[in-house]
Amino acid sequence: MIRESVSTDKAPKAIGPYEQAIKIGGFVYTAGQIPIDPQTGNLIAGGIAEQTRQVLENLKAVLEAAGSSLDKVIKATVFLKNITDFAALNEVYGEYLGKAKPARSTVAVADLPRGALVEIDLVAMV
Repeated sequence: MIRESVSTDKAPKAIGPYEQAIKIGGFVYTAGQIPIDPQTGNLIAGGIAEQTRQVLENLKAVLEAAGSSLDKVIKATVFLKNITDFAALNEVYGEYLGKAKPARSTVAVADLPRGALVEIDLVAMV
């Protein structure tokens, strides 16, 4: 199998020694995305709904750069700073991934990079 790095300017650049995604064996594995505006490099303003929307837009761009889409997502991992945001997260998440209905894990965490409220990573078919 050939391992291929995936990168796009339509999502935030990796801020460490990792790729936005890796494509291998008919699948694409994304790095976790937080709600950073790819144009400014800044965390977006707003609450969980706005931040979730930005995260999913970033992930959509990465998947498209890999030749995939949100409709092909098979697994999602969601990290929430506040588990009380679960219902609001689900509302936006459903707009983006409701058709695909991937398997999902959601965990509450003590903190996320840059003070983000949410981070999500995905696995999708190519």
